[in-house]
Amino acid sequence: MEIVQDDLSGAEVRSLIEEHLRHMASLSPPESTHALDVEKLRQPDVTFFSAWENGELLGIGALKELDGGHGEIKSMRTANGQHRKGVARSLLRRILEEAGHRGYRRVSLETGARSIPAFHAAHALYESFGFRECGPFAAYWDDPNSLFMTLELSGAAEGKSVS
Repeated sequence: MEIVQDDLSGAEVRSLIEEHLRHMASLSPPESTHALDVEKLRQPDVTFFSAWENGELLGIGALKELDGGHGEIKSMRTANGQHRKGVARSLLRRILEEAGHRGYRRVSLETGARSIPAFHAAHALYESFGFRECGPFAAYWDDPNSLFMTLELSGAAEGKSVS
């Protein structure tokens, strides 16, 4: 598996982002859907990654800078047919490595609430990396459809393992 920084110009990547947006919209009301579209993922404060194997797109993920010491994980998505192969774990590891290189002290994320079964695998993945529940951050608000998680990176920034 190769994980690359991506410019979002490829049809496969754009299609997976659209699939991600449709799926998130099907699970939460509009005011609770925080997935970014292609244009927002192209903003200078976002670094976008894609995972590939033998020319096939396996998954995507992004790191958004909130401030000089805090990043946010966005748009984590594994392609259909690629689940249970370590794609999300590899993407998350790469995103956390990037956060450590940037000197971030903390990485946070917003995902669907524990009451929504479609998000259970994501919750388990993030918890396996040491993410813990937290309150809303950045421009988020307390929302019953959202779960907020954060990971302190002090050890990761010094080159220690984060998983």
